Amino acid sequence: MKLYQSATSPFVLKVRIAAAELGILDQIEMLDVSQEYKSGGPLAREQNIIKSNPLGQVPTLLTEDGTAIADSRVICEYLNHRAGGTLFPAESTVRWNALTEQTFGDGLLDAALLARYEGLLRDEVMRWERWIDGQLAKIRAVLDIIEGKAPSFGERVDIGTITFFCGLAYLDLRFADLSWRNGRPQAAAWFERLSQRPAFGGQKLG
Repeated sequence: MKLYQSATSPFVLKVRIAAAELGILDQIEMLDVSQEYKSGGPLAREQNIIKSNPLGQVPTLLTEDGTAIADSRVICEYLNHRAGGTLFPAESTVRWNALTEQTFGDGLLDAALLARYEGLLRDEVMRWERWIDGQLAKIRAVLDIIEGKAPSFGERVDIGTITFFCGLAYLDLRFADLSWRNGRPQAAAWFERLSQRPAFGGQKLG
């Protein structure tokens, strides 16, 4: 398998952690995207990916027969199915909980990316501060969800907790001034504990 990746993409991080937890990371060849893609912002499409995925986005996974699998949600579920893993629980109540947590975590990441693009790429005179504030409000709301849930996480590793972890890791990379740990000791302790797990600590952003 081959994975188109960018070192700063939290969605790529999600796939890499899932693959590491499943014990199949060494079966995936990592293909770095071009500098043009990295610096192009939300409008960029990686030319090497377009032939397989018209969106031209990372992560995109190519299977051995050349089939393209796009989007971190789909890629992670494919890898879990392929490895016979348990990152996507089978039991209905547990499954819906994990999938909902994945949605919340992905929503945090989407909001963070939108806020970053607005502040980084738009000229200051055209910048919409209410838009940024709205995205940051979504981020804080999900952070509060993580804080409330963290005591019950224990050692659970599934697609929900993986996605929450990636959200917090991305905030550390791009939103250090948000100081997400302040007032959220349970989430902070859980994040640090999970960072000691090889599949998580061994995969870094940036």
